[in-house]
Amino acid sequence: MLTTLSILTLKPGNVRWGLAQMGTAQRPLQRVPGLRFQKLLGSGAGGFGFMPNVHRYGFMAVWDSPAAAEAFFTTHPLWREYQQRTQEIWTAELAPIKSHGLWDGVNPFDYETEGAALDEPIAVLTRASIRWRKTPRFWRYVAPTSATVAHAPGVRAAIGLGELPVVRQATVSLWESAQAMQDYAYRSEKHKEVIKLTRQEKWYGEELFARFRVIRAQGTWDGRNLLTS
Repeated sequence: MLTTLSILTLKPGNVRWGLAQMGTAQRPLQRVPGLRFQKLLGSGAGGFGFMPNVHRYGFMAVWDSPAAAEAFFTTHPLWREYQQRTQEIWTAELAPIKSHGLWDGVNPFDYETEGAALDEPIAVLTRASIRWRKTPRFWRYVAPTSATVAHAPGVRAAIGLGELPVVRQATVSLWESAQAMQDYAYRSEKHKEVIKLTRQEKWYGEELFARFRVIRAQGTWDGRNLLTS
C-alpha cells in the first residue's frame, strides 16, 4: 500500500473549475482502480485562514499499491485535466509511521510500514470534525496556533486543508526531521494548551492524527521541491 499527498495550485482563470471539482470529481475518483481512500481538500487563505484559498487544493489518497498510484498520476483523464489547469503540483509518497483515530469512521493509514529515523523528513496530519457548538472556540484557539507551525524551526511547509468550510478541518506539515517535530510538540506552550483544551471541552466529534515517513516528492510547492531545497 501507499499514501500520497498532492498540493495543487491552479492557473489564473480556473477558480470556478477548481471549486466545481470538489463535487464533480468524486464519481470518477470512486471508480479509480486501486484507490482505497481519497479526499479532495480545499485550503485556507494565507495557509490557515478562515476564508478559503480558491487557487490551492489538496488531494490525499491511499492506494492498494505503488503501481495503482503511478497509473492514476500518469494516465487518468481527471489527473491530466488537473495538470493542464494547474501551474504547480507537488506530490509526496508517504508511509505511515503512527496513526490513531478515525476519518469518516475508518483509519485509512492503519497499515504496516517501516519506521523513520529521527533525522529523516516526516509529514504530520491532524484532522478533525468539529462540533458545531465548539467552532467559535476552535477558530479562536486552534487556527492561530496552527499558523505558528509554519514558522517553527525545522518546518519546510505547512497548510490548513478541509473537506467542508469551518467544521471539517485538517493541518498538514512537512518537517526536516522527526526530532524537529518532537521539539515543537513538547516545547510549544501554545500547542500544549490547545491539546489540553480540545480534550477538556470535547471540541471534536471525530479526529485523526498521523505521522508519515516521506519516501520521495516530485513537482514544486511555491517553487520548491521541499525535500531538496
